[in-house]
Amino acid sequence: MGRGAGQRGRRWRGGIAAALGVLCLARPALAQDGGGPAIAVPSGLEVHWIDTITDTQGPEGLTLRFRFLAPAIGGRQPLDPEMASVDMDALCNGFALPRISNLGPQPAQVVISLSDRVVPFGETDEEAVQFFQAYSIADGACVWEMF
Repeated sequence: MGRGAGQRGRRWRGGIAAALGVLCLARPALAQDGGGPAIAVPSGLEVHWIDTITDTQGPEGLTLRFRFLAPAIGGRQPLDPEMASVDMDALCNGFALPRISNLGPQPAQVVISLSDRVVPFGETDEEAVQFFQAYSIADGACVWEMF
C-alpha cells in the first residue's frame, strides 16, 4: 500500500511541476507578442508590455529597456509625439520603476519604447512607428534625458 501511494504522489507532483513549467514558458511568449494585460496610460491608448532587455549596455552604463506595444500609434490618427512623451513618462514611473530591484547594481538609464508592432530588439523595420525616451532615476522618479 505504501509503495503504490508513493508512486501516485510522485506522479501527481510531477504533473504539477510540468504544468508550472508550461505556465512559466507561456508568459514570455504572451508578453513578446503583446498578449498580456493592457497597461493604463494617460492617452487612453491600448498599451501592452512586450519585454525588458537587461543585458545590453547603454552609453551611460547599465541600461534597462522596457518595450511596449501600442498598435494604434501607427493608425490613421498617429499619436502626437507630445502625448507619446506623457505616456512614456507614465510607463517609466508606473510600470518600470516598481520592477527595478533595490538589490544589486542600479541602472544608469531606463529606456522606454512604444511601437505599433513587435520588432525584434536590435532589428529595424521601416514600416514600424516607434517612440523612444531615456530616463535616469533620481529621488525615486524617472527623469527624462536627451538621447
